[in-house]
Amino acid sequence: MFTGLVEGVGEVTEIRRMAEGLRLAVAPPFPVAELALGESVAVSGACLTVVKVAGRAFQVEVSPETLSRSTISGKKVGDRVNLERALRLGDRLGGHLVTGHVDGLGVLRERRQGPEHLLLSFEMPAGLAPLVIEKGSIAVDGVSLTVNAVAGQVFSVNIIPFTAKDTTLADLKVGDRVNLETDIIGKYVARLLSPHLPKPGLTGEFLARHGFL
Repeated sequence: MFTGLVEGVGEVTEIRRMAEGLRLAVAPPFPVAELALGESVAVSGACLTVVKVAGRAFQVEVSPETLSRSTISGKKVGDRVNLERALRLGDRLGGHLVTGHVDGLGVLRERRQGPEHLLLSFEMPAGLAPLVIEKGSIAVDGVSLTVNAVAGQVFSVNIIPFTAKDTTLADLKVGDRVNLETDIIGKYVARLLSPHLPKPGLTGEFLARHGFL
């Protein structure tokens, strides 16, 4: 479990294709000796297990399932990635609960730099749209963000200078893909209510009528 508060930006130093999946080596901004084998690390929002620590980098194995659902499959040596180690009991929950299980891929549709913040608008898969609400939480490449506005399959977020400087979000260009994870509480609510919903599924009207909005 993670919080979506990125600890720093790492660099991909090696990619090795395997019979199934691949092995990724990442140089973190924190001392690599602090990592233990078997520890979970969120790499741009995808929860991966440390299988080796060597030199200045740690290595993780990425399954075919994770490759099919995330941007990890398109990473290249030299790419920057957001890193966060797993939450420990007693830690402050400064962001929101993030599992590191990517729900789908978003595409950056608009980037607008303002005097105080960076506005990013992403298109999300249709299946995720009912789970994204205004002022709710969403993880974008592992970064916990507050949804500023939602219109159909497009949502926007404001990136403050601190977040822009300490994550990879400021590197994004229009057309780039990102890992999206919707709020876990919203997913469970949708799952519990879905058997009782008229088709096509969860609606804002239904949630309001039953006291969720």
